[in-house]
Amino acid sequence: MSDVEEDAVRSDEEDGLTREKTGEVSQELIQCLTQEDIQEGLSLLCKTGNGLAHAFIKLDLKERGLSDISAISNFIHIRFLDLSNNRLSDLSPLASLTQLLWLKSFRRQPFAQLKFLQWLNVAMNILTDMDDLVGPSSLETLNLIGNRIKRLSCLDGRFANLTTLELRGNQMETTEGINLPNLRHLYMAKNVIKHLGGMEKLERLQTLHLRDNQIKTLDGLNFNMTCLQYLNVRGNKVEDENAIQSLRHISKSLQILVLSENPVVESTEYRINIVMLLPNLERLDKDLVTSDERVEAKEKLKELYEEETVEP
Repeated sequence: MSDVEEDAVRSDEEDGLTREKTGEVSQELIQCLTQEDIQEGLSLLCKTGNGLAHAFIKLDLKERGLSDISAISNFIHIRFLDLSNNRLSDLSPLASLTQLLWLKSFRRQPFAQLKFLQWLNVAMNILTDMDDLVGPSSLETLNLIGNRIKRLSCLDGRFANLTTLELRGNQMETTEGINLPNLRHLYMAKNVIKHLGGMEKLERLQTLHLRDNQIKTLDGLNFNMTCLQYLNVRGNKVEDENAIQSLRHISKSLQILVLSENPVVESTEYRINIVMLLPNLERLDKDLVTSDERVEAKEKLKELYEEETVEP
């Protein structure tokens, strides 16, 4: 993943992080979902579950000012639904949409009854925690970008099968409390994280994105993270070699490391020191690790080993 790609991913939500969020719902007349709204938003004709008929399975209802979607309950074949930028406070009519796979919504709701739901987007709200957010066991991707979440707790019991968790632009101070053993991708850029911890159960994590936080040391990375391939801590406060020694714990798996815009990169032997810690690294910041750098790192390691073994 290039620097351009990593910044482009999830750009739709990230663009909204600077918007003012008041959390106030305007007191307007109730706007009910109509058959006309539904007809305009339906698309993607497919076979129904039993294969004996056809039905539209995608419904786009974004930005319609809706406050009541009761009429949707009869459209049981919907699998992809966008309800973003409405004025909804009750999503209970979705209970009959048992084939729903993908939902984009903007209110705190229990979604456990949607037993096939795999993708849930509640970005750009004013959630301060996840205590009331309950998902079905089928949920794989949860997007919480741009809320006000400060802490996480007891996620393993409610999101045991989650593979991707988006937490950019919240108010997290630590990585404690995630405890999701099936998680593959964790995005926590633009929080206020000061230290790493509580990641012992993230044994299947492949991507860890921590750009633009306040991290001073990488202590917290651990030997259990045997699948981690991509780590981005760009734009933090990592100062010196002592602060990066925990990289040794993920040296067998890590392929890409982004450490630019940290004080530690000002060291004259920064790249060589990193390659010494991470012999399998393929890319450091914007540049591939060269064969010359690998040779130099091996030679320096050999020199250090010889110095340590020389008797006094």
